Order: sequence, then structure tokens, then C-alpha cells
Amino acid sequence: MPNETGPDGRTALIATLFEDGVRANRDTLATMDAAIVTAADRLIDCLTHGGKVLSCGNGGSAGDAQHFSSELVNRFERERRALPAVALTTESSTLTAIANDYDYDRLFSRQIEALGRPGDTLLAISTSGNSGNVVQAIAAAHDAGMGVVALTGKDGGRMASILAADDIELRAVSTTTARIQEIHLLFIHCLCRLIEDHLLD
Repeated sequence: MPNETGPDGRTALIATLFEDGVRANRDTLATMDAAIVTAADRLIDCLTHGGKVLSCGNGGSAGDAQHFSSELVNRFERERRALPAVALTTESSTLTAIANDYDYDRLFSRQIEALGRPGDTLLAISTSGNSGNVVQAIAAAHDAGMGVVALTGKDGGRMASILAADDIELRAVSTTTARIQEIHLLFIHCLCRLIEDHLLD
């Protein structure tokens, strides 16, 4: 087995990945700091006026949607009341029924038709901004009178082009999927912290 600093260059690769992460975080903070605050305020307004947050995404973004929901329903860092949030990625019978009877692109929009109400907010997550079912989820949220907070990357993709004027986009400044996913998780933790701090002030 090669040692840690051997000729295979693994430690150099790890250092490069960490440096890429630092650069992507720094560049994103420079453009998104105010937008994160605005997104948190939007979610706080939703939650304090009887609304709920529905979240969706595919693959790693599905995990992020579930992570966000669990932090709201349970707790993030401090004791406070439970908050209404539902990840649209978890009900296997519902997901497979929609995919089978309709189309995979309707996976989330169909659930929003059932659960979304005016005053609710959709947290829509896609590293490329081009996930068809997330794009349709945003359209369904608009039809339901919901606001949207979109987490994207790269150039924002189709999601960025269909957001309403009062929707909020948090875009990771990177073209690398792994870096975008890392920043999305940081976005989520920032939002959870700001929500929690507001409730406990």
C-alpha cells in the first residue's frame, strides 16, 4: 500500500479538492450573502404565518431536501417548537405510483397539487437547474400560489428562467457537481440557523 505522501499523489489531490471547496464557498458568499438572508426571511414569514415548506430534488439533492425537512421538524441546534416541513422525496408508494401512472417529471408537481396551499413555500433543489421534475414542481408551486426558494448551480439552468419576480434563487458559484452539493448543504444550514435564531430571539 502506498504511504500517504507517496507517488500516487492522493494527498495532493485531497489538498486540491479542499482548495476548490474553499474557493467555491468564497465566491458564492460574495454573490449570495444578501440572498441567503432574503430567503431565510421568506421562510420565516411562511412558517410564522401558518405555512409549511415542501422540498424536493433528485439523488443527492433528494437527500438535501430530506435533511432540510428533518432539521425543521425536529431541531437544528437549539430547542424550539417543531416546524411544518415535508420532503416530497420519501413516500415510496406515492413516488412509484406517480412515476408509473403518469411520468417521472410529474413526481413532485403531483404532490404539490395535493399538498401545496397559498402561503406555503417550495424549496426546489437541483445542482444543474435542469431537473425536469423540479422544473415542473416550480410551475405547480406557482399555480398553487406558493413562493419558491431555488437552490441551483452552474448557470441556474431552466429553473432560473422560470422563477417569478418574488422567488429567490441561491446559486452555488461552481460548475462542479460535488462543490455545488457541498454549497447547497451550507445554504441549508445557514437557512436553518437563521430560522431558528429568529424563533428564539
